[in-house]
Amino acid sequence: MIEGMITLDSGTHFVMGIAIGGLALVDPTVANHTITFTAVMAGTIIGQQAPDIDTVLKLRNNAIYIRPHRGITHSIPAVLLWPLLITGALAIILPDAHLFNVWLWTQIAVFLHVFVDIFNAYGTQALRPFSKKWVALGVINTFDPFIFGIHCIGILLWLFGTEPVLTFTIMYLIIFVYYILRFAIQKAIKSAVHHELQDEEFVIVAPTMRFFHWKIAAKSKTHFYVGRAYRRTVNIYDKFKIEPIPKTELVAKAIKDPNLDAFLSFSPLYRWEISELENGITELRLIDLRYRSNDRYPFVAVAHLDEELNIVNSYTGWIFTEEKLQKRLQIGAGNE
Repeated sequence: MIEGMITLDSGTHFVMGIAIGGLALVDPTVANHTITFTAVMAGTIIGQQAPDIDTVLKLRNNAIYIRPHRGITHSIPAVLLWPLLITGALAIILPDAHLFNVWLWTQIAVFLHVFVDIFNAYGTQALRPFSKKWVALGVINTFDPFIFGIHCIGILLWLFGTEPVLTFTIMYLIIFVYYILRFAIQKAIKSAVHHELQDEEFVIVAPTMRFFHWKIAAKSKTHFYVGRAYRRTVNIYDKFKIEPIPKTELVAKAIKDPNLDAFLSFSPLYRWEISELENGITELRLIDLRYRSNDRYPFVAVAHLDEELNIVNSYTGWIFTEEKLQKRLQIGAGNE
């Protein structure tokens, strides 16, 4: 689920890079100098992708990927550094380009990447190094079909001869109105959740790819609630009594494992299960309540410990069947 969204999210950033390159034609230096325009277009496309370079960490494992993703690469120093690195590389390839203009539009592209990421449910650590707090306004899905689609339409109109600056200016004004509508809907749903639960202390209202469909995860003093909302109608599917995780030596050992540690750094709303398995193995499972899908909670962290409290294997990530999870644990996928 999330892995697929990351790929689609990269697609959105790609078309945004092209659109920003089109808007750059408002700059006379870019519009009147072909080499500079080529460098600017390359800079805006690369600049829209650069902050997500940490996605390559998934090639190792989820534990290494989850903790830093959208962290330091989206920080204030990184937002300032990426355009300099990209402009420097383009200066070697296209030495006749006007580098100030290349840097300026690349800087705009990088800034907009991080700024846009703030509005989805995953969020970023955009305030680093001043704060490691995740900023996630949660009004736009990681991949939003409307935003991706309207960019594609704008690019097609440009290819068919419309004036790019006017085309993309109108497009971004429409997107601005779309964001306002999303905020209004989110506020209405939070109000509906309060009306339904009354005693909630913490509520996550997360968007989906469908305009009026939202996911809900909430916490009161005594229970977790998981559900969905359609327009102002709230349906609570699951209710779990909150039970503090035991302060035992087994739990203390397990949560130091890189997979569980990464999960805990990422998940603000989760429940736990401890099970006794065969051959003296004990399983600690942490279950994120934000990602309910087809009656399952696919984002989990699992550790198996033997009788001496050694971690035999562990895993964190998105798994949609119990069979696949056990297969991952058997092959030691979490420790690769």
